[in-house]
Amino acid sequence: MNAVASHRHPAAAATDVIVVGAGHSGLAMSAWLAAHCVDHVVLERGEIANSWLHERWDSLRLLTPNWQTRLPGFRYQGSQPDGFMATSEVVQFIQNYAAYIGAPVRTGIAVTSVRRDGDGYRVQTNHGDWRCRAVVLASGAHGIPNVPALAASLPASIRSLDAKQYKNPRQLDDSGVLVVGASATGLQLAHEIRASGREVTLAVGEHIRMPRTYRGRDVQWWLYVAGILDQRFDAVDDLVRARRVPSPQLVGTPERATLDLNALTARGVHIVGRLVGLGGRKAQFSGNLRNECAMADLKMNRMLDTFDALAERSSVGDMLGPAERFAATRVDESPCLQLDLAARRIGSVIWATGFRPDFSWLQVPAFDRKGRLRHHGGIVDAPGLYVLGLNFMRRRKSSFIHGAEDDVRDLGEHLLAGLRQQPARMTRIA
Repeated sequence: MNAVASHRHPAAAATDVIVVGAGHSGLAMSAWLAAHCVDHVVLERGEIANSWLHERWDSLRLLTPNWQTRLPGFRYQGSQPDGFMATSEVVQFIQNYAAYIGAPVRTGIAVTSVRRDGDGYRVQTNHGDWRCRAVVLASGAHGIPNVPALAASLPASIRSLDAKQYKNPRQLDDSGVLVVGASATGLQLAHEIRASGREVTLAVGEHIRMPRTYRGRDVQWWLYVAGILDQRFDAVDDLVRARRVPSPQLVGTPERATLDLNALTARGVHIVGRLVGLGGRKAQFSGNLRNECAMADLKMNRMLDTFDALAERSSVGDMLGPAERFAATRVDESPCLQLDLAARRIGSVIWATGFRPDFSWLQVPAFDRKGRLRHHGGIVDAPGLYVLGLNFMRRRKSSFIHGAEDDVRDLGEHLLAGLRQQPARMTRIA
């Protein structure tokens, strides 16, 4: 295969398709386009796998086991299929894939504008303009941290960090830390910071509780064999709700440990409800913590019931461990509703409150009244425009690395059909 192109300036000003972003989704689309002889280029603002290189905390590992780490024609080949890749390993995997497929990547090319231009699009970058017939948005779902507006009410003496800015506990003062958000990111950061010796308070809202392993198998194995990861976007009743479901409380460790609120409580993390207000040095929390935890426990047990029923019908049922259930989440009888940040010596607040994609450069009327991109399973509400890598975009697995293969195939076929109906390739820009 050819080596990856990494020129600082585009060699041409026109192509059939421009893919924005050289992460795993953009590269998977590049492989599909190349296999179908579609002329294209991948524009990357930084380096290949840029977000993994520069926008993750140091100790992060994938939540999916290595055997699930695959892209079209390329998969994990190491000796630890049940392990979990560290950030550096994910970067190497994606960069190796780019080299393997000979992806036409142009690094250091930041897209500043995409807008309609005749039958196609004009893509403006920091190194000149391009014209193309179709655009694939593969810049990722984690462009902008969802930091709530009330963060502006924090006293100036308290450091405020989002999950992109946080790297490790050494950044923090030797004081207490409030972590806001209890999905996978929040739990992992609370656990790491508590292990550094700091007092940690974790603000908990809606969350998805999930064991790392069940009956001797990784929970991702169960989700796979149950067909849950392959559930399609057009097979759910409330897609908007499904796309907003928090990421499950999971962590990837060599021990395959379960990390939930009970595990954090046992390590001395102070659990409070959802953060609802900040006034002076006082933080206010919802009184709904008990209900949120009870609902998470109920949903987890329903999921385990599904797994047990599957095991009963399966020929491998006798190879699994016995059915089990986990202790209910422990919550104080009188949960904390207000916290004096000074009395608790809170010196830092970390916002683990999720992300949203950054399409600020997309100048196409394809957004709803809340600023969300309108798309139908990745087919954007604008001709020749596609998006990849969003949560539950076409399937529940769409945001995972291994979810790209099926999504790229579906969208690629739609894209190719559209190209066949359009005029020939754009002419070079004068």
